[in-house]
Amino acid sequence: MQHDPTRPGKQIERYEWCHVDPGDLPVGGVTTVIAADRAIAITRTENGYGALDNRCPHQGGPLGDGQIEHGCLICPWHGYEYDPHTGAPPEEYGDVATAYEVEERDDGLHIRLPVVTRFPTVMDQMVDTMTEWGVDSVFGMVGHSNLGLADALRRAEEDGRLHYYGIRHEGAAAFAASAYGKLTGSPAACFSIAGPGATNLLTGLWDAKVDRAPILALTGQVQTQVLGPGAFQELPLTEAFSAVAEWTQTVLSAENATELMALAIKHAVINRDVAHLVFPDEIQELPGRSDQLRPPKEGRVAPPQITPPLQQLDRAIKLLADAQRPVIIAGYGARQHRSEIVALAEKIDAPIITTFKAKGMVADSHPLAAGVLGRSGTPVGSAVMGRSDVLLVLGASFSNHTGISERKPTIQVDFDRMTLGKFHPVDIPLWGEIATTVRLLRQALPQEDRPAVRADIAARWERWRAEKARRSVLTDKQGRMHPAAVFEVMTDLVPDNAVLPVDVGNNTYAFGHYFESGSDQDVLMSGYLGSIGFALPAAIGSWAATRGSRPIVSISGDGGLGQYLAELTTIVKYDMNITHVVLNNSELGKISREQISAIQPVWQTDLVNPDFAEYARSCGAMGLRAETKDAFRDALDQALSHQGPALVEVVTSALDV
Repeated sequence: MQHDPTRPGKQIERYEWCHVDPGDLPVGGVTTVIAADRAIAITRTENGYGALDNRCPHQGGPLGDGQIEHGCLICPWHGYEYDPHTGAPPEEYGDVATAYEVEERDDGLHIRLPVVTRFPTVMDQMVDTMTEWGVDSVFGMVGHSNLGLADALRRAEEDGRLHYYGIRHEGAAAFAASAYGKLTGSPAACFSIAGPGATNLLTGLWDAKVDRAPILALTGQVQTQVLGPGAFQELPLTEAFSAVAEWTQTVLSAENATELMALAIKHAVINRDVAHLVFPDEIQELPGRSDQLRPPKEGRVAPPQITPPLQQLDRAIKLLADAQRPVIIAGYGARQHRSEIVALAEKIDAPIITTFKAKGMVADSHPLAAGVLGRSGTPVGSAVMGRSDVLLVLGASFSNHTGISERKPTIQVDFDRMTLGKFHPVDIPLWGEIATTVRLLRQALPQEDRPAVRADIAARWERWRAEKARRSVLTDKQGRMHPAAVFEVMTDLVPDNAVLPVDVGNNTYAFGHYFESGSDQDVLMSGYLGSIGFALPAAIGSWAATRGSRPIVSISGDGGLGQYLAELTTIVKYDMNITHVVLNNSELGKISREQISAIQPVWQTDLVNPDFAEYARSCGAMGLRAETKDAFRDALDQALSHQGPALVEVVTSALDV
C-alpha cells in the first residue's frame, strides 16, 4: 500500500470517486468541501474545476481560504502559489500541493479520492497507555498546536475509554482536574495548546500541587524546528512549568513515548503532585511503532499501606491509653479514611475536630463531632481542643490558619515523613498510612466510655446553634440577609451525600462557621493556594469524577463566580446536574474586611454585577434569585430537585459574617 502524504499514520488502499457539492462557485472562486474524511480546496477557473488537498504543504495553511491570482491558488498564510489543477508551484518554489482528479458529471462534481487504512499514531499509543493507567477524564481546549493529540483523545472517547470536557478557559480545566484529584485521589488530565493556553493552566496546577492532589498536564508545543528564534506562541514550556511540575518531559520521538506517559502518571499518583508532558506539533503526526509497548500499571505502583514502626506505635498506644481527654484532629490527608477514624473515635470516646479542608469528613450531628478548628471554624472545636490532654493529629499540616495547639502532647500520623514535625517538634511522629495506622490503634486500645465528654460537646453545640439562630435573622442597613441564614437553609436542604466545592472569600468563611455537614459529604476548596474562582470549575471536575451519581452543590461569592462565569455554558453543554449558589453582596467583602482591619479606607472593592439568575437562564440553565430566607429556601429546593444545571443567586450582607 502507498503512504498517504497528507494523512500521517495512514496508507492508501485504493481510490474512489466521491460526489461533492461546491455550491454556486463562480469562475475565479475558491471554497472548501469535506469528502472521504478530508478537507478539499475546490477552485474554478476558465479551465474548469480543480481539487487540491486543503492543507498547504509548506506549513499547513488552509488553501480553501485562499484566492486565485494570475491562474494560481494563493495560500492565505504565506502566499505560496500552486496550480489549482495539478498542485505544481512556480519554478522558484519547491512545495507541491496534492491534487485530485476531478470530473463534471450530470449529477454534479466528482473527485477521485484515496480510501485509506488507518494505523495507530504515537498519540494513539500514548492515550492508550494513559487510559490503561486509569486516567478517564480530560478537561481542555482543542487548538492548532495540539490537534494530533486531540484526535487521539477523540478516538478514545468514541471507544468509551475516556470522557472529554471542552472548557471555556484553560484555568478552569486545571481547577476541574485538581478538584477531580482531590475528590478521588486519582489524576485527571488538563489539556491545552502551546503558549498562552499552557500558561493559563498554571494557577490550577499550583492549586493541585500545594494541596497534594495528583494531576496530569498535557500541553501542545510549536514544531521543534522553529523553537528558539521566537515563533508564534513559542514558550520554553519545560522551564515555565519547572517550578510547579514535580516531573516534566518533552516527547521527542516515538521510541519511548508510551513509557513517558506511564512515568508521568506514576509521578502524579505516588507523589500526589503535578506531572507534565509537552507535545511538539510534529511529534503528534508520527505513525505509531509496531514494536511500541504499552507499559502496564500492574507491578509499577506499590500499595500505599505503610505500617508504622512498632516502637513508635507502642508509644502512641500508651499515650492514648493513659489520656483522660484525647482528641482526634483530622486533616485533609485523612479525608479518604473517615470510616476508620470514626470507628476509632467511637471506641475510645474521643471528640473529632477537623481542619477546614477536611470539613464534611464527619457529620456535625455525630455526638463526637466538634466541628472545624481555626479561623473558618466554630467555638466548639477550639474549646474542645483547649480542654484535651492528648492530640492525635491525622493527615494535617499544622497551618497557622488552623491553629493546632503546640502545647499539647501530640501524636502526628502521616504517610509523608517530611510532613511529620515539619514546623515544630511533636511528641510522637508516626510514619504510616493513616487507615492502616488507625486500625492498629483501634485494635490495641481499650474500649472507653466518657459521657462527660459527649455532654460537653452537646452543650457547646447547643450554645453555638443558638448564636447562629440569633444571627440568621439579622440584616444590614440595606435590608440584606445575614449569611448565617443562607447556610441554615443549606444545612437543612443539601443532601447528606453531596460534594460541596467552595470558593474563597467571606462566603467561604461563613460556610465554615455556619454550615453543618451531613453524614457523607465532601467539601473541596483551594486550600493552601486560596485561589478565588475555584468553585465553579471544581464543580465540573466533581461531576466528572462522580459521573452524576452524587449531588454537586457549589458555593461562591459574586467575586469568585465572576472569574469563571463563562464555564456555566460548559455545565450546560454537558448537562451536568450541578447546583451553584452565589452569595451576591456586590462587593469583594473579604478585602473590605481586611482594609477595615488594617485601619484603611474601603477602596476598590465594590462590584458591578449582572443579574446572575438571568445570565444562567440565558445560558440554558435554571436561574433563580432570592432576597429573603424563605425565598431562598424555595429557590434552593427547586434547584436541587431540577435534573440539570441550576444557579441560585442569593442577596446577602457584605461584611457581617
